[in-house]
Amino acid sequence: MRKMTGYAVLCSTALLAACGSATTGTTPVRSTSAPPSKPVRTTAAIPPTQPARTSPSGFRPARVMQVPGLEGVIGSTVEGLQRQFGLARLDVWEGDARKLQFSGEACVLDVYLYPAQPGAEPQATYVDARRASDGLDVDRVACVKALRGQ
Repeated sequence: MRKMTGYAVLCSTALLAACGSATTGTTPVRSTSAPPSKPVRTTAAIPPTQPARTSPSGFRPARVMQVPGLEGVIGSTVEGLQRQFGLARLDVWEGDARKLQFSGEACVLDVYLYPAQPGAEPQATYVDARRASDGLDVDRVACVKALRGQ
């Protein structure tokens, strides 16, 4: 029994020594078994804000992009966009909103469609364009022209 107590003290001392910090020159060396202590920061959960309601039903119309050169795209329906660019390679619904994605060698075009009023057919209100190779933004109008020419 006495042998075990001495062994336990020896192990405890070695364990405590490993947890302490040693110095080499002027640079402190920390044990890799435990990360350095940092103050604990807590954040309060912030609830999402409700969008400004513009009608008793809670419908909020989308903001429509106004960019010269996109007049034939902005305001188009799905059928109008498919006449211009062919079948969308991606068609995603989220509630009453829709995203169509068209792509070609020059770029990838994402077109976002929202209804102008409750129950109306979604129309293109926003366009985003990027290169397929690296995802960098490209000129939206140039992308539209390139995809129409294919």
